[in-house]
Amino acid sequence: MKKLTQVMEWRQQVGAPDLLNMVQLAYDHSKCPPNVSTDVWRNAQALADSLNRGSLYWHGLTKTGRPILWIRTDRKPWRPNVQAELNALIVMADTGITEGMPQNVTDFCCISHSHNPPPPNPQFAYGMLTGLVQGYPDRLQLLISAPVSSIVEFCMNLLLPLMPGRLQHKFTFLSLERLQQHLPELLWHGWDDVPAFFGGPNTEHDLYYPSSSESESESNKTTTKGETLKFDFYGMRERLNEQKQLFDQQKSATESLSIQTNN
Repeated sequence: MKKLTQVMEWRQQVGAPDLLNMVQLAYDHSKCPPNVSTDVWRNAQALADSLNRGSLYWHGLTKTGRPILWIRTDRKPWRPNVQAELNALIVMADTGITEGMPQNVTDFCCISHSHNPPPPNPQFAYGMLTGLVQGYPDRLQLLISAPVSSIVEFCMNLLLPLMPGRLQHKFTFLSLERLQQHLPELLWHGWDDVPAFFGGPNTEHDLYYPSSSESESESNKTTTKGETLKFDFYGMRERLNEQKQLFDQQKSATESLSIQTNN
């Protein structure tokens, strides 16, 4: 009960219940309440800009049915709007939990392509850690980061001493070669699910979630209330839900066949 109370208090403090409305506002303001304040619209634009980079998205499942949150660090801004980046992370976490978890699955996996990351931002790192501990306790099953770099090591040296013991063992850092050996054992469809940016055959990632340069993001901004969200958020959510249903169907069919065989 104490943990649930802590989660609810944290969600209210960071404004988590309003973030999906901001996504909708950035996508189509006509479906949102009228007379939206300037501050709310500005925050919605900033959230859209963060999502538009394609640095964070859900795609695919593990063999155990856990949805996978992918991070592309080379798409992260060097001078981030920290609040917008944290808001995007909360939106993604909520979406994966509500839309992407098959039956009896309660946590998710995170895989980071840690190539050419921006300089560490202590404010964002602390906010992310606080969110994991207070807002999503026990939701992260595993985080894999590859390839190993000095910047990633520096960030983790800052964060690890602040983490509770239950989180520290969930972080794994691999070379690209070791990751290529490990991913087929982890991903639902094995080697076929390994993305091209990790040396695999799967090109869906860049098809569904292309990068958006900072200049493109700036040009997509509007001075009046209109569409600013270019990231396929609703398509991502639909695909995630479809993957969940397919996994449940496959699991149910396998269990039925096993029962028939045993009988």
